Amino acid sequence: MATIFNCACADFLAVVIACVIGLITFFKWRFKYWERKGLPYIRPSFPFGTMQNPLRPKANFGLTIKGQYAESKQKGLRHVGLFTFTKPTYLAIDLEYVRNVLSSDFEHFVDRGVYSNEKDDPLSANLAALRGAKWKKLRAKLTPTFTSGKMKMMFPLLVECGRQMVEAMCTEEPIDIKDWLGRFGTDVIGSCAFGIDCNSFKEPNSEFRVTGKRAFMWTKWESARNFLAFSNPNLALKLGIRTIPAEVSNVFQKLVREAVEMREKSGVKRGDFLQVLLDLKNSTDEEEQPHLSITEMTAQAFLFFVAGFETSSSTLSFCLFELAQHQDMQEKVREEIESVLGTHNELTYEAIKELKYTRQVIDETLRKYPPLPHLVRRCVKDYKVPGTNLTIEKGTAVTVSVYGIHYDPDYYPNPEQFDPERFSAENKPTIKPFTYLPFGEGPRMCIGLRFGLMQVAVGLALLLKNFRFTLSEKTKVPLKYNANSIILSVVGDIWLKVHKIQ
Repeated sequence: MATIFNCACADFLAVVIACVIGLITFFKWRFKYWERKGLPYIRPSFPFGTMQNPLRPKANFGLTIKGQYAESKQKGLRHVGLFTFTKPTYLAIDLEYVRNVLSSDFEHFVDRGVYSNEKDDPLSANLAALRGAKWKKLRAKLTPTFTSGKMKMMFPLLVECGRQMVEAMCTEEPIDIKDWLGRFGTDVIGSCAFGIDCNSFKEPNSEFRVTGKRAFMWTKWESARNFLAFSNPNLALKLGIRTIPAEVSNVFQKLVREAVEMREKSGVKRGDFLQVLLDLKNSTDEEEQPHLSITEMTAQAFLFFVAGFETSSSTLSFCLFELAQHQDMQEKVREEIESVLGTHNELTYEAIKELKYTRQVIDETLRKYPPLPHLVRRCVKDYKVPGTNLTIEKGTAVTVSVYGIHYDPDYYPNPEQFDPERFSAENKPTIKPFTYLPFGEGPRMCIGLRFGLMQVAVGLALLLKNFRFTLSEKTKVPLKYNANSIILSVVGDIWLKVHKIQ
């Protein structure tokens, strides 16, 4: 009996050893992928490749890629290979290659490679994640949503949300400007995308705001699950993985369904994003099919929420953080706002467009703090890099380091310095194409950039017209970025002192 047991243990041990050897051999072979291609690459390590442990990251992923960009650029490299586990990723460094990926040779890089699961996770099937023909068709339908006419239609809704923010502003104690502007962002998206009046300053724990925050607060299991979806979308699709928590999906689907039912029964129309989507739903294409289903409507409304909830409020927070430390710039913005509003008598869509220096400040904020620190694409058909022997194979992930480019001293001297004059009328034309990418570039450029910029400008105009901001000693400088976030967000709070302008 003992002999049989010993033999079984020996057999099991042999199998384990064989598996370990096989696994190590596999990883070593995969980690030679770019070497076999003749492309310089960042040295990978077992098992995460050139990235950090996704469950215990030490730095924001965008900052990691920024470091890899800077290291490679310093060596004079025009492009390099990276690894996500064993999955090869191509990092474009030279502006020619960046332009090719994002624009010139776009047909090879149509997809973002972002995971979506229309069956099990319907809200993930939005414009940002859809691929190929589905993306192209939906993009064409939604592009008219963000015309000047539609922006002007939504403008009063933004101003009303801003008015509520100003009325609630407390000047007795330092405020966490990040939380404050997060409430403003919640109200704007709630009003413009879902047709609801949240007033998060009076009800900071409303269902909409709590559910919205939950969409960005992942458990460790959700982080691991979402990373699997990012690194191996095909496997995740087979496993039926969903990246949006079920309770979040249920609330947003309920909100849109009830809003649609109410508007269709009452005939009420509202100048918001949801109305634009509803009009698309109730119209038909050349095949007499609805332009959008109720599920597709909800997915796009959810994308509008995700894109605007954190990014615009973060941009406003970073902007005020910088202006609090540069009082001369803050005063210059305020003087411009007072001058323009004095001409128009109130904050109008036309007035916002005249705030030239204010726009420079916003542009410089987006350079120094790009919401998405890197862009991702997926090669959809084999692509030979011009002037080289390298072929990027179909299915390969491709990335561009927005953060790296924005902090490249070859393009922006003294990149750590906050300098709105980079974007003055005289200097802006000298900025090299494809070196300013806060909203991406090319056909997959952010469709809502005009709305996002309008939201930031409205918030900034209303706040600086009424208040002066200084940095509180409670704010920890330099800022530390959240390692678990795909966007550039701060760990902890940004505290500012608020002084009412008499």
